[in-house]
Amino acid sequence: MEALPMRLTDAQVRQFHTEGWLFLPDLFSPEEVAVLREEAEAIYREDRPEIWREKSGAPRTAFAAHTYNEAFRILAAHPRMIGPIEQVFGERLYMHQFKINAKAAFTGDVWQWHQDYGTWARDDGMPEPRAMNISVFLDEVMPINGPLMLIPRSHRHGVLEAGHDTETTSYPLWTLDEATVTRLVEEGGIVAPTGRPGGMLMFHGNLVHGSAPNITPYPRKIVYLTLNAVSNRIRRPTRPEWIAHRDFAPIEPVADDALLRYARSRRQEAE
Repeated sequence: MEALPMRLTDAQVRQFHTEGWLFLPDLFSPEEVAVLREEAEAIYREDRPEIWREKSGAPRTAFAAHTYNEAFRILAAHPRMIGPIEQVFGERLYMHQFKINAKAAFTGDVWQWHQDYGTWARDDGMPEPRAMNISVFLDEVMPINGPLMLIPRSHRHGVLEAGHDTETTSYPLWTLDEATVTRLVEEGGIVAPTGRPGGMLMFHGNLVHGSAPNITPYPRKIVYLTLNAVSNRIRRPTRPEWIAHRDFAPIEPVADDALLRYARSRRQEAE
């Protein structure tokens, strides 16, 4: 019998709308996460334009892995992620962006304070913040290894003024100034969701967030999917297609056990 689509509880939906974020621990099993982690590490060793590196040469992020890797193709259409976001938006979704952020041990660099929707609006022509960030932990995310920091309720302020920072790191970003961040933190504080591999974090496109460098021996790989409402497709893309996708077809979810079956087939091949 096919599993029923995953749905959030009323309390979870309320928390998301109020705080701007929601964390679902242990959404994926250790077996499912293990194959994703292994294939992410293999992707980082490739020489592709989709893979951005820190100034040190360590991997920073790998874009569009779902277009050239089977495990991440399955993850990109997994019902445990698609179902809750369709529930929140009330319509079908397409993949606006897909990336695997490395935050490598010792060398993982900072991600400055920013809003993602500000970038999607300015660089991609996205009409409204009806796109959702989904983050799947591939490593344990701890308080010490550069966890994502969120400013609760900051999504209520809409799109904030930002400057285009092209110097701090290897990746250009629309960032917020210190006075704005200070004001928002005084109102909402800062949270840093942590947890075991397999947890999933979802947060609003206007939620202000960032992360500190990772100077520990513990890597912090996280897959980020941006699921956009089909009616909210981008209108004026300026970035490469592998950063801001132009395929607006609704995602057709795979079977709930698809990733598990893939993991077991890969293990059998290796034996």
